[in-house]
Amino acid sequence: MSKNNNNEKSPMVSIIIVSILVLGLGYFLFKSAPDNPGQRQSSNQNVPVDNMHGGSAGAPTSEQLNSLVGNPMPNIQLADKDGKVFTTADLKGKNTVLFFNEGLMCYPACWNQMAAFGSDPRFNSDQIQAISVVVDSPKDWETAIAKMPQLAKATTMFDANANTSRTLGMLTTTSSMHRGSLPGHTYVIIDKDGIARYVFDDPNMAIANDMLFGKIGELK
Repeated sequence: MSKNNNNEKSPMVSIIIVSILVLGLGYFLFKSAPDNPGQRQSSNQNVPVDNMHGGSAGAPTSEQLNSLVGNPMPNIQLADKDGKVFTTADLKGKNTVLFFNEGLMCYPACWNQMAAFGSDPRFNSDQIQAISVVVDSPKDWETAIAKMPQLAKATTMFDANANTSRTLGMLTTTSSMHRGSLPGHTYVIIDKDGIARYVFDDPNMAIANDMLFGKIGELK
């Protein structure tokens, strides 16, 4: 009697063991599958962030920056390499492109844009000027010119302690990769009367001369 009971139990035990193995294999395959949302989330947490040219994910364009358009530029102060201070009033009389960027931290993208302004006669005329703004010191910027001599042709001004960048909201744009301390890659077009007419923040950090020149051509 006991022997028959053992024989009857053997198939049941085998079924249970096989079921456990199948369930275990299925769970393992589910956890290992690349389409598993939980697995993707865990993996994404370890993806390195490009702190040079990727942009700060989710950083919204500053409302303060957007509010510039259509209004007189706030009173700002920038200095040239010799320490001469320029204010908003000094920018009047020409259509002006202010290009706020990371400076030394943004090689080669921002440097290439600055050099492109310096070599483009459209942005160095009696009607239009392009001014690149960095928060580096003039002395430190000399190292950039030594590495890329074309930068010497660009009109560069220095924003001590990022005061002007902060005033205009340049430290909280989508392209600001060092959020709160450095601008990213942002342009402001100011007309001859000192009115901000166009703002463009570019996380892709491309050379934008043609587009900017076209926008200036649309000014009335």
